[in-house]
Amino acid sequence: MPQTPPFAAMFDSSGYNRNLYQSKEDNCGGLCYHDNNLLSGSLEALIQHLVPNVDYYPDRTYIFTFLLSSRLFMHPYELMAKVCHLCIEQQRLSEPGLDKNWMQKIAPKILQLLTEWTETFPYDFRDERMMRNLKELAQRIASGDEMYRKNVQQLLQNLIRKLAAVSQYEEVLAKIDATSTDRLTILKTKPQSIQRDIITVCNDPYVLAQQLTHIELERLNYIGPEEFIQAFVQKDPLNNDKSCYGDQKKTRNLEAYVEWFNRLSYLVATEICMHVKKKHRARVIEYFIDVARECFNIGNFNSLMAIISGMNMSPVSRLKKTWAKVKTAKFDILEHQMDPSSNFYNYRTALRGATQRSLTAHSNREKIVIPFFSLLIKDIYFLNEGCANRLPNGHVNFEKFWELAKQVSEFMTWKQVECPFERDWKILQYLLTVPVFSDDALYLASYESESPENHIEKDRWKTLRSALLGRV
Repeated sequence: MPQTPPFAAMFDSSGYNRNLYQSKEDNCGGLCYHDNNLLSGSLEALIQHLVPNVDYYPDRTYIFTFLLSSRLFMHPYELMAKVCHLCIEQQRLSEPGLDKNWMQKIAPKILQLLTEWTETFPYDFRDERMMRNLKELAQRIASGDEMYRKNVQQLLQNLIRKLAAVSQYEEVLAKIDATSTDRLTILKTKPQSIQRDIITVCNDPYVLAQQLTHIELERLNYIGPEEFIQAFVQKDPLNNDKSCYGDQKKTRNLEAYVEWFNRLSYLVATEICMHVKKKHRARVIEYFIDVARECFNIGNFNSLMAIISGMNMSPVSRLKKTWAKVKTAKFDILEHQMDPSSNFYNYRTALRGATQRSLTAHSNREKIVIPFFSLLIKDIYFLNEGCANRLPNGHVNFEKFWELAKQVSEFMTWKQVECPFERDWKILQYLLTVPVFSDDALYLASYESESPENHIEKDRWKTLRSALLGRV
């Protein structure tokens, strides 16, 4: 079975492999090149460029970039139908009597293309129409030779296994969502003295940082590269009636990951605000500062930022008497690292350092790079918004898509790292399922701990007591 090489090798520092097209002219069959780099082309020419023939197989950077970006112009099942049609046309046009010879030369190439598609964009095949086209083309290849039949069978088995895994993951997420309740409800029915908190579940900040990294890497792993493109799909200007992706959105793993960030921020704020005693709140703040520092050392920037966000939420930051008891020097350093000024310059420098470390790593522990995810989405969004998908002559602006693919391929490398730390199911269960306060409950707990300081806060406190506790 053909194996696809790792993503890290796909793109050089310029954004794509500059040696791809040395033999091409400036304009070639609807494709436009400059200094041997593909800049643009008609959609039809780009599709033709994707399909292998006896003498040609597309470069892997091109396959990834086109499969990623083509969904802005057509549904994946439409692209698959065109690929099938072009392959069948090639077979039909081959000289009579040479059919078997042609199949022997082309079958491994078509099989390799299908392998790359199913391995990198498996969620495309949750669509029955995709699966039908895949099986039809695979059947044609398999009919030629026993060896190809086995390879096709393995390709389909691998794909079905991936699709089953994501379905199972989605069921687990749905169960977690279904069991989540507001922490305030629990606190009203149970005395606070028997409430568990994060420190009783895990008193070692380093171990908690490791368990957070488990959750981050698992959730990252299920995000498909196409989900970044789906997040900001617009209509194709050359076909106003047709949304470029629309009803084909088959996964919401990206949204689920953003929801996890929000949950972790609220969990941090809840764990601080739920304590009645000032010294307990200060202890929890210092604990989370240590967890955040361990996350930074691991390369888990997403959990780090979620923890900082939780500690900067108004119900926490207003607790001046509590913060007065906290040694904040370490927190100030972490806030400086994640400072948003100059477009997160400090964070981006740290991310580059972690990326460099991962490239020369000798262990999975050193390979971990978990980016601040909301900023990654924002970067990709602005790259997409900043350039048109099509040029004035109607060509697809492929220069833009090289850059998009470069950013997404870096993410693909990060998400494939296996977490090297041992799982602690008790801690993971707590992090994923323990109820957290809503915004209103956080403010109420905060006011109950340290009294309101002005009339606006006092009025809000009264309203919240009445609404949430049934007290005046």
